[in-house]
Amino acid sequence: MKRVFFSFGIKEVAPLIDWSYFLHAWGIARDNKQADEIISDAKAMLDDLDGKYRTSAIFALCDAKGNGDDMIIEGATLPLLRQQHCTEGAYNLCLSDFVSPHGDRIGLFATSVDGAFGNEYAGDDYRYLLSQTLADRLAEATATLLHKQVRTDKELWGYCPNEELTIEDMLAERNQGIRPAVGYPSLPDQSIIFIIDKLLELKNAGIELTVNGAMTPHASVCGLMIAHPASQYFAVGKIDEEQLCDYANRRGIPASELVRFLAKNIE
Repeated sequence: MKRVFFSFGIKEVAPLIDWSYFLHAWGIARDNKQADEIISDAKAMLDDLDGKYRTSAIFALCDAKGNGDDMIIEGATLPLLRQQHCTEGAYNLCLSDFVSPHGDRIGLFATSVDGAFGNEYAGDDYRYLLSQTLADRLAEATATLLHKQVRTDKELWGYCPNEELTIEDMLAERNQGIRPAVGYPSLPDQSIIFIIDKLLELKNAGIELTVNGAMTPHASVCGLMIAHPASQYFAVGKIDEEQLCDYANRRGIPASELVRFLAKNIE
């Protein structure tokens, strides 16, 4: 398994910011004057900070295989949760469904924004909050850019070398494959990041983990990249006690300890 490191300038990443999520963080509807004003302020801030800060990323292409509701990555077991509720006639999905049990590959990734990003605005509540919201979006935009490179560059993976997608296409996730992030609906258990960390070695990308699995700098994203053409995002949803106990057994961790990481998913 080879780890590859990247560093991007703000202007490289900024075009891939999804402004709808930026506005959602502020609780502002897209089509109004206030939205236009705050986006204008944000873009001006990006211009001011370009050259002062960079974003970073780490990627590793790994041997993997699906094994029931688990994924085996470079010999390490990554227990997963299966979707609990789906539309009638549909299949209850698990991320391991998209990885062949006979041998496959997946990517591990993490992206981050310089922890000092925006500190120069600490005395201005509005501009400081604006910078922190921007940092979160830049981390996500870096993941979008990294994912594109992984899909198209044969030196990294290159499973879609002839891909021709616009920025709009990428933001709408019309590409082949998914990149579920830790803590998101398809991969809700934040403590999974400790397993990924052992493989990816996040500290080498400047990311530290708290005892609760939170990443520092706060504007960081970590997860998997799955190439299967049928792969899709889903929400695990609420799990019952039986599912929690099964998952805890596969994790090798007491169910009582996992509760704090899965509080939103426990009935």
